[in-house]
Amino acid sequence: MTDTAKNIAILGSTGSIGRSALEVIAASEGRLCAVALTAHGNLTLLEKQARELKPRWIVATDAVAAGHDWSGLPKETQLLTGLDGLLQVVRDPQVDTVLSAIVGSAGLQGAWAALESGKTLALANKESLVVAGPLVMRLASEKGARILPVDSEHSAIFQAMQAGRREEVRRVVLTASGGPFRTLTAAQLCQVSVAEALAHPTWKMGQKVTIDSATLMNKALEIIEARWLFGLDSRQIGVAIHPQSIVHSMVEYIDGSVIAQLSPPDMRLPIQYALCWPERRPGVAAKLDWSQAMQLQFEPPDFERFGALQLGLEAAAAGGTAGAALNGANEAAVAAFLAGRLGFHEIVPACRSIIENHNFDPNPTLPQVLEVDRWAREEVSRWICA
Repeated sequence: MTDTAKNIAILGSTGSIGRSALEVIAASEGRLCAVALTAHGNLTLLEKQARELKPRWIVATDAVAAGHDWSGLPKETQLLTGLDGLLQVVRDPQVDTVLSAIVGSAGLQGAWAALESGKTLALANKESLVVAGPLVMRLASEKGARILPVDSEHSAIFQAMQAGRREEVRRVVLTASGGPFRTLTAAQLCQVSVAEALAHPTWKMGQKVTIDSATLMNKALEIIEARWLFGLDSRQIGVAIHPQSIVHSMVEYIDGSVIAQLSPPDMRLPIQYALCWPERRPGVAAKLDWSQAMQLQFEPPDFERFGALQLGLEAAAAGGTAGAALNGANEAAVAAFLAGRLGFHEIVPACRSIIENHNFDPNPTLPQVLEVDRWAREEVSRWICA
């Protein structure tokens, strides 16, 4: 920890985003410092990271942390446990920026605490805005906190929006690789195995995010995230299938100009952009090779085969508790698919059933959206057994 470096707390340091962030920090020439690392289940890797980086704190949020052998921790590093430990680190005045890289709605509490403390929040956890978008954005405004997107699509939009004034934006277009099943028929989608769904053609991600990419539910959640993050009407958000994953998203202005952000599919670039903002710095992310021929392909999505996209648009338009219901149902349905209890083709129908039958509230409180998220998970189990 130094007075000159930007001090970063990484929530979810053992996941793919967290590991990439540590590469960015290592290459920052001392401008960024990882002062806190948190993890849930992968305590062995968390301890290894602590030995290498000697952060001020590590936080093990899983209850089994108490039984783990932490004798290898460096003397400079303090061990904290549980949610209380995570919130203590997030709120500490020595932390400048909180990178929220915890997967799922579990990341909401850490993101909320960061904003309550007026911190800069580098947000990779899209579920925070899916579940509680209006509440999160209102809190950020009240506390003077800044949210910087880490998702490659939202980072691209954020960068492209700097080419004009907000009122000049006609619409944004989120790009999607289409996942591994872009060309499969509806009948073929009924036969998809877990191993096939986990084989993404361009990105390497955790299991849950990879399945979301295969169903295009990740794009549905990103539609909702974009709705709140950029203050858009749901009708201003479109999706284009782009298999090469070079164009990460586009902003169309009222004069017809379209501004896009291009780069190879490497999460280290949007991570670095968020952590170093408003500066751009040399980095470790892959660069485009303009000496080589390339083709960029775009096509409209098939809303019938990939019904998650329609669900995302509907939830973004509805607001209220719709996002919480969709997110909770999807997390439970994906877990059931990975466990062999639900077919790939049944994930989206399960989510639609839950979102259509939940007790919708247009202006919920934070406890209410968390309760809807919990209810949706339980209802998926009932749906599977029905």
